[in-house]
Amino acid sequence: MVRQLFSYRFTLLTLAGLFLSIATERVSAGQSALAPLLALTVPLWLGLVLLVGVYWLQRRRWAALLPVVALVLAWPQVQRGLPLHVGQAHPLQGSEPLRLAPGGATTFRLLSANVRIFNVYAHLRRPDPTAPAKFISWLAASPADVLCLQEFYQEPAGTRTRDGRLFRVGEKLGAEAGRQVFISKTLTNGAGAEFGLAIFSRLPIVGRGEISFGRLTQNHAMWVDVVGPGPRDTVRVFNTHLQSMSMDEGDIVAAGSSRAGLETKGRGLLRRFVRGAAARAWQADTLLAHIARSPYPVLLAGDLNDLPYSYAYNRLAGSLQNAWATTGFGPGNTYHGRLPPLLRIDQQFAGPRWQVLDCRIHSEIHYSDHFPIEGLYQLR
Repeated sequence: MVRQLFSYRFTLLTLAGLFLSIATERVSAGQSALAPLLALTVPLWLGLVLLVGVYWLQRRRWAALLPVVALVLAWPQVQRGLPLHVGQAHPLQGSEPLRLAPGGATTFRLLSANVRIFNVYAHLRRPDPTAPAKFISWLAASPADVLCLQEFYQEPAGTRTRDGRLFRVGEKLGAEAGRQVFISKTLTNGAGAEFGLAIFSRLPIVGRGEISFGRLTQNHAMWVDVVGPGPRDTVRVFNTHLQSMSMDEGDIVAAGSSRAGLETKGRGLLRRFVRGAAARAWQADTLLAHIARSPYPVLLAGDLNDLPYSYAYNRLAGSLQNAWATTGFGPGNTYHGRLPPLLRIDQQFAGPRWQVLDCRIHSEIHYSDHFPIEGLYQLR
């Protein structure tokens, strides 16, 4: 049975499946609804090719060359989802700001996080009522040059609130922490509280803008030009939140736990996933067009709501360096919720003029359903 399973025909089928799934990363869901689903199978095909290679190597057959060559060609795909960078220094493990790299070159430190509106609602705060204050204090104390926050929430002066100054986030992360502020508001509620994206910078902000994906919603992008860290360096930092998956965690758990749950929830989840993938594909293309027009070195941070095996990620990784894939070790999951682990949907990217020195996922900070990401960069 094992011999039949690992036949030459099965080997060729496995190789074909691998390269077909990789090819679908280049096809948007708007062109084919099946493409984003096939792209998600890349890790499965990589694992099968590895097993087939081990099988033939143990038998010392020439067929072992096929999976070995396939894995060599697909190695960038392995590094995309499971980077294995070992034996290198990790300067971000320290707590102090690192502004000088070897040779005296200046560095740039970027922290990004989906803050989930700082758990302002009671049901979000229920597990830990002190989480909002802790998270805001942690961000205020960060030594990063720039903070990029998604699902931002604040209550500016004059807001009718029962929490006092707890959610005066713009002030606490801004002027009180020695930072300049740019908040891209997508909603102001009846009490005066604001929702959207935000960038806080210790370096002077000399330019700013918003990128709406059709209309300005919580899924959009923003950018700032900051002067520094060197005397003649101007850097453009993009902060984005791509289309949410719009899939309820409870529905996903129900669909995966029983056949009945799959029958009742599966079709709706599939439709929402494909619609979300199509939106993210268009948004990634729009974002890249703006990045290509930047006159300055580019850094991009945000919540992509997509895995490394997707059209949106593939488009961004085609012209930018992913910080975790360049320096990280392991899957680097950033999602902190009820779904299975190993979901890296929050990313940082750097343009070609940057050298990625380090990237760290703060899995010890569990005040949101996303872990913050911190990257350290140096201009070449």
